Amino acid sequence: MAHYEQPSEKSYAIAVCLSGIFGVMGIQHFYLGRYLEGFLDLGMFLLTAYFFFTGQVMYAVGVAVLDAIHTVIVTFMLLTGTFRDGSGRLVCYPGQKLNRGELL
Repeated sequence: MAHYEQPSEKSYAIAVCLSGIFGVMGIQHFYLGRYLEGFLDLGMFLLTAYFFFTGQVMYAVGVAVLDAIHTVIVTFMLLTGTFRDGSGRLVCYPGQKLNRGELL
């Protein structure tokens, strides 16, 4: 019996938009059911704000850069159809081929 990759039920367009607009806050991870990663992103965002408002600008910049790099990687993976939701299913772009050439 052949095993076929199951696509995510989450919307590709919504996931990409959330990642592009609110990515540093981790909102896309909550939408996709990746709660631990969402809390880590949200924590980095809040830590950046804390460091900034307490005058520790270098720490704020450092954490913000790490968060931004992570967001760019996740957004790129979403755009290329290689990112998985919390259930381990691919968040597929329209027309993406899965195992054995199946079209979505």
